[in-house]
Amino acid sequence: MVQRSSLVLLTVPPDIEDALSSSDMITREGSNVTLSCTANGSPPPTIKWRRDDNQKININKTLSVPEWEGNTLELTRISRLDMGAYLCIASNGVPPSVSKRIRLSVDCE
Repeated sequence: MVQRSSLVLLTVPPDIEDALSSSDMITREGSNVTLSCTANGSPPPTIKWRRDDNQKININKTLSVPEWEGNTLELTRISRLDMGAYLCIASNGVPPSVSKRIRLSVDCE
């Protein structure tokens, strides 16, 4: 008798862990900010960042991108132009994708 093992792959849609992710914040102009987003699911989800207003994300003074991939989004030397809502989008091929909106306010002296 031949035994066959069956492998069951469990797929779980992504879920953003609020407790381990950034929330709305206020920062001073010229400072550096790190936004973080943690999600789980199976397969492990990828995290992409976009601006809610579809403007480019200014990573630093020489790099602006339409979206950024990774659990953290590091912004250097924040200006008032960086103010707005940022979306952390988690997807793993299992619908639905989920997102969290993080509002960044810049305190201009």
